[in-house]
Amino acid sequence: MSRLFGNLPREVLVLTAVAFAVAVGFGVVAPAIPVFARDFGVGRTAAGAVISAFAFMRLVSALASGRLVNRVGERVVLATGIGIVAVSSALAGLSQSYTQLLLLRGIGGVGSAMFTVSAISLLLRVTDSDQRGRATSMWQTGFLLGAIAGPAIGGPLTDISLRAPFFVYAGTLAVAGTIGMVFLTRTTLHERFVDDRPEDHTSLGAALRVSGYRAALTASLGNGWALFGIRSSLIPLFVTEGIGASGTWTGIGLLVSAATQGGALLLVGNLTDRVGRRPGMIAGSALGTLSLGALAAHESLGVYVVAMGLFGIASAFLTVAPSAAVGDVVSGRGGTVVAAFQMAADLGAVIGPLLAGWLADTYSFSAAWALSAAIMGAALVTALLSTETKHRPAAASPEPAPGSTG
Repeated sequence: MSRLFGNLPREVLVLTAVAFAVAVGFGVVAPAIPVFARDFGVGRTAAGAVISAFAFMRLVSALASGRLVNRVGERVVLATGIGIVAVSSALAGLSQSYTQLLLLRGIGGVGSAMFTVSAISLLLRVTDSDQRGRATSMWQTGFLLGAIAGPAIGGPLTDISLRAPFFVYAGTLAVAGTIGMVFLTRTTLHERFVDDRPEDHTSLGAALRVSGYRAALTASLGNGWALFGIRSSLIPLFVTEGIGASGTWTGIGLLVSAATQGGALLLVGNLTDRVGRRPGMIAGSALGTLSLGALAAHESLGVYVVAMGLFGIASAFLTVAPSAAVGDVVSGRGGTVVAAFQMAADLGAVIGPLLAGWLADTYSFSAAWALSAAIMGAALVTALLSTETKHRPAAASPEPAPGSTG
């Protein structure tokens, strides 16, 4: 275990605790949102729009959040973002109309973008090149554990009161914000120096000139498409309608995926720090392509369970290695660089369910899985053509030939 955690800064543990508190709260409120919206007498589409409003506002406000990070710093934006989500969630629990609920969830999406971009930026700045893989894996483990614990609390709570989960969510966010304010007031930020002076920030244009960063963007898009998009939207329908199994197998498959992802995260983080980011992105996108391609090729219960296990391992690689690569190319504050990376995942999560769902309705589930495999395959090709980012001197430095370790 000492090799997994090693000499990580205490800020990594603090940010992991913050991530856990945020994820628990989100998991508590998630089951209540569509039911609460329906309680105002709206249809299923309108109820789903409340969820989409949050995701959409996260997407469109991410770059502005990144610019804010560059201007005022990560810690201020992190605390402000958590505060916005907490207040908007508490007010959403007091909503007296559907319109109020919709607007407040949209405002919460803005705060969520601010929190996510600033937290990842800070995580990457408090660690050096040999720590970023393990740090990112710990951060993702906190989110994963919270995401598992939250719905277990939120489901029964929703049966008692449709408003209570919103207040619990606000409470967990208050806890997260308090942890951040108390333990992140003094942090040591790792900077790169140019002419003996620390660089102020890295522009998005400079980062885009690095092939490893472009590979990280493509991997983030694929992971958002599959992990945060179609896994939640298409899997339940595929199990019951495509395979003809009971809904219980939906839960079993998702549990297998979460278990393999959680079991692999810390090991993947250690491997990413020792071997590099490029091999992790190649392994993750290859496993993701294989798992989604298997679902496209053969609709059976056995293939489904195995594919979900493989995809869990793929997700571990795709949530760790690309994030570490982003940290490698950032000099000083990299708000917009991190924001674009996060936007790629959010974009995948928004358009993935729509396009895959349309293909499943119009053609077949196999067509939907085939498109998803192609998206992940594009990430694989981009990773293969990229160069290693670990120990790069600066974002805009000339690159060695594709395929070298650089």
